[in-house]
Amino acid sequence: MIRTTAVPRSVRAGAAAASVFGMIALAGCSASTASTASPTTAPAGDATPSAAASASATGSAGSAASGAVYKNGTYSAQGSYSTPESVETISVTVTLADDVITDVQVSGTPTKSESKQYQGQFIGGINSEVVGKKIEDISVSRVAGSSLTSGGFNKAIEEIKTEAKA
Repeated sequence: MIRTTAVPRSVRAGAAAASVFGMIALAGCSASTASTASPTTAPAGDATPSAAASASATGSAGSAASGAVYKNGTYSAQGSYSTPESVETISVTVTLADDVITDVQVSGTPTKSESKQYQGQFIGGINSEVVGKKIEDISVSRVAGSSLTSGGFNKAIEEIKTEAKA
């Protein structure tokens, strides 16, 4: 005899709503991304897709631990990405210790309301995706339902890797 367990209607409705929300979130995403990084002292509005890319170390970048690929310290870069409505920019700051991300801070100044929503979701979920992991292994594709913001984040991480090389 096969036993079945009834699933409460509220659980089924919640799962259905989550599925619909996921489809709506995907509808606002596109595959194209463009990114630039610039020193964190520049206003976010100064970053354009054709701007020269650079990352800047802030605070004190210590020496790399024996065998480490990256210097310990705190590094910042900006990454831009394209949405269907605009080009958005986020600022990324990571702290490295022995090639491991010990802290991440992401901020943005979105120009469109939909971008504000997705950046907020991304910022709320990125910490658990990268803190405690080796920077070399970091490449996010979707964080908390946001996929386009990931492109800007990944570009900023690549710039930080270049700057932090031991």
